[in-house]
Amino acid sequence: MIKILHRLQWFLALAFLQVLVLNKIHIAGYATPFLYIYFILKYNSRVSRNTLMLWAFGLGLTVDMFGDTPGMNAAAATFLAFARGRILRLATLRDMDEGFRPGIRSMGFSSFFRYTLFACILFCSFLLLIDTFSFFNVPVLCLKIVASTVATMLCVVCTEWMGRKKG
Repeated sequence: MIKILHRLQWFLALAFLQVLVLNKIHIAGYATPFLYIYFILKYNSRVSRNTLMLWAFGLGLTVDMFGDTPGMNAAAATFLAFARGRILRLATLRDMDEGFRPGIRSMGFSSFFRYTLFACILFCSFLLLIDTFSFFNVPVLCLKIVASTVATMLCVVCTEWMGRKKG
């Protein structure tokens, strides 16, 4: 019960931080950090894909409802949750049967960085492709994907680093 309440706190905190603060940030008109995917990235590796996809869909839908983006975040977050197991296997050398919570402490910095990088590229590409829904201006789309990936990576790694120092 305590774990569910703790997850719900993170869920609400990240959703409202995204909606109230981060969605308003557009660095040079291109980069928007998407910190709420930290919730998906930090979920226990042993959890079933369906459970993670339900949490991700709920989180994305919450961001969509308050951010006036009709289903885009829900689709991208659900897609990230679907692909997370494979991304985790790509980024780590450890056996997935152990059931660990991904992070710098459990994976090491380089593995966590690769894991976060792959996930952010996948998420930002999917979300921004849905948002743009065209290949009319490919250089601008690529710039937005790269800039948003860098901003998201910076936020996720800083959040993880602060949690590591505290705990």
